[in-house]
Amino acid sequence: MTVQAYVLIQTEVGTAADVATAIAQIDGVISSQNVTGPYDVIALVEGPSMDELGTFVIGQVQKSPDITRTLTCSVVNP
Repeated sequence: MTVQAYVLIQTEVGTAADVATAIAQIDGVISSQNVTGPYDVIALVEGPSMDELGTFVIGQVQKSPDITRTLTCSVVNP
């Protein structure tokens, strides 16, 4: 069973569109869009387990240039 999470991303000013495009190219990212509000990009990511998903966000997503902060929100299926 796979797990999913939304990663809310804050970026350097003026870089949201570029970050969204770069994040979308990473394997494991289902979608990535730049948005308005307190966060600049929201990405839907997927992994085989919660532990591996956390490692993926730290190791792949957060290392992308121009990202200043992330907040990961796990998807809960009842």
